[in-house]
Amino acid sequence: MKNQILIFAILFFMACNTSNKEQNSLVKTKNQTKLIEKHHLKLNGDLMTPEVLWSFGRISGAEISPDKTKVLFGVSYYSIPENKGNRELFVIDIDGSDLMQLTNTPESEANAVWKPDGSKIGFLSSRSGSLQMWEMNPDGSNPIQISAIEGGITGFKYSPDMKKVVFTKEVKVGKDIHDIYPDLDKANAMIATDLMYRHWDERVTTYSHIFVADYDGNSLKNMKDIMEGEPYHSPLKPFGGMEQINWSPDSKNVAYTSRKLIGKAYAFSTNSDIYIYDVTTGKQYNLTKGMEGYDVAPVYSPDGKKIAWESMERDGYEADKNRIFIYDFETKEKKDYTQDFDQNASSLVWDDNNTIFFSSDWHARYQIYELNTENEKIRVVTKGDHNCYSAIPAGDKLIVTKQSMSKPTELYAVDKKTGKETQITFENKEILDQLSMGKVEERWITTTDGKKMLTWVIYPPHFDPNKKYPTLLYCQGGPQSSVSQFFSYRWNFQIMAANGYIVVAPNRRGLPSFGQAWNEQISGDYGGQNMKDYLSAIDALAKEAFVDKNRLGAVGASYGGFSIYWLAGHHNKRFKTFIAHDGIFNLEAMYLETEEMWFVDWDLGGPYWNKNNKTAQRSYANSPHRFVDKWDTPIMVIHGGKDYRIVDSQGMSAFNAAVIRGIPAKFLYFPEENHWVLHPQNGVLWQREFFKWLDKWLK
Repeated sequence: MKNQILIFAILFFMACNTSNKEQNSLVKTKNQTKLIEKHHLKLNGDLMTPEVLWSFGRISGAEISPDKTKVLFGVSYYSIPENKGNRELFVIDIDGSDLMQLTNTPESEANAVWKPDGSKIGFLSSRSGSLQMWEMNPDGSNPIQISAIEGGITGFKYSPDMKKVVFTKEVKVGKDIHDIYPDLDKANAMIATDLMYRHWDERVTTYSHIFVADYDGNSLKNMKDIMEGEPYHSPLKPFGGMEQINWSPDSKNVAYTSRKLIGKAYAFSTNSDIYIYDVTTGKQYNLTKGMEGYDVAPVYSPDGKKIAWESMERDGYEADKNRIFIYDFETKEKKDYTQDFDQNASSLVWDDNNTIFFSSDWHARYQIYELNTENEKIRVVTKGDHNCYSAIPAGDKLIVTKQSMSKPTELYAVDKKTGKETQITFENKEILDQLSMGKVEERWITTTDGKKMLTWVIYPPHFDPNKKYPTLLYCQGGPQSSVSQFFSYRWNFQIMAANGYIVVAPNRRGLPSFGQAWNEQISGDYGGQNMKDYLSAIDALAKEAFVDKNRLGAVGASYGGFSIYWLAGHHNKRFKTFIAHDGIFNLEAMYLETEEMWFVDWDLGGPYWNKNNKTAQRSYANSPHRFVDKWDTPIMVIHGGKDYRIVDSQGMSAFNAAVIRGIPAKFLYFPEENHWVLHPQNGVLWQREFFKWLDKWLK
């Protein structure tokens, strides 16, 4: 009955609500109705459920047409019965009218970009088997395959003069086990003699390389691997994309990001650089030689006289301040334009030759900022309780991707001068209109050392101040990743609230957007001040009349999982249950099991056998596994089998320790998941087990 009500409401909306700006919902409504039928979508009255959460369309990859009149973007939809996702492409006018769906295929389309003259849209599709470059007319008609490259490609960009294409693909460098022993064709093994033999969730058997090819409008020819024979990646794995590779406006050069180190050196360093490749001569040089931290995502100014990129100063510190550096090709000067800006900067885009727009987080909200390179002043453009992750100039407006704790990503047109915004996509309006969201409140709580800490409090929908509610302390991962206005499809605060829980989410020490000093305090102090911050937050809320201090729980993943394991040995009876996902349990084992050694080397202070290093010894003395004798509270442990950042033995060890100690425990194991949970049915299972455990001990 609830399914029929939901579908009827959507169809009613289609029939009655046909204003220009909201007509763009109609195409997607048809898609979502089909998905709802597939999912057997379950509503719990007007409350969020796991099935509803996985029914949201997820917007990504906005691109402005060359004439600045249209926005190209993709929407990912997920089918729970089919246990997979599918991404379709859409185009819409920048004022929010005339939405058009361009693709409708069983294969996902990705990397959709406008051809520089606007005559075609290029995209990646696996329609022919492997992932290849395709083109279609701007209305989605006449799709044709452009590339036919063995093994497929992973990304591409047109040169501005449309005579060439730069693309990326996986290549094998060196010999594998079958090259060494060709008679053992069914052997499944690898031989390693150095570090970084696996990364994130895969064994390192290939490298992402950049190719430049001639393009005649129909095919790619004369392909050249500009990194031929090199055991290096571009873009950087695991999260780098085509934003790390860009053409110069005159089509003569390609700027790209790479960390040209191997093995142990690669594992201990974050020193990536920006390289400039001359398409005509084949020569290249390192633009950022001598700059020791991350240097990524180069973007040329419209006249090609300057290039900007994101830069971190210190080698080995992945959470260093992300600065805006600009190089002037005429004066040969490199300059940091964010010296007096105590915030991070990302997603840089030039508007004109003197203006850059970028995204930055401050007080747990991402906003769009403008940098004037002439007077070196920075001003904030957007305001509000939201996360604006990227902006693309379009005349006097910016096309911005925006989300909040209560609303998944949509596209907005923002006035460059005033910051006034107009929503132009309504991808999830039909679902959101039927849901009641909990109130999100900002509180500033005093910590044990007298500082003020921003803490989000999320209330259940239909909150009754006369009732007492079970309450969850949310522990953030990272560890340097702010509890901002993100809309998560796993750690979703609104679904926790919809299940009758108050959520307390503190921006404890070690999180960005409160200045670099606040962010850096956590390094070398695991189990220190940030844990006191957690307890300050939950203790402050436990004093409220509507919080049942006898029904408190704590949950978290990654460093948040470490926090759970640590709190389990130090909480002094505050909590009635814990849930830890992909958490660090044994810091000594973690140091030797993880792949990106720079992380543990910086944050823990070095190896545990260095007895003279006081920082390292303090870190390992605070390892949660040392306090299992103090554990006395039911705990659920979740871990992924392909998590090579924090390997699954960490979760198994914690679970085994709890069982041996006689503590009620549950272990939820996903053999095919990595540090996240990416498959729809696993995601729904995660949510069901998560709340089943909490309800058992807190309700």
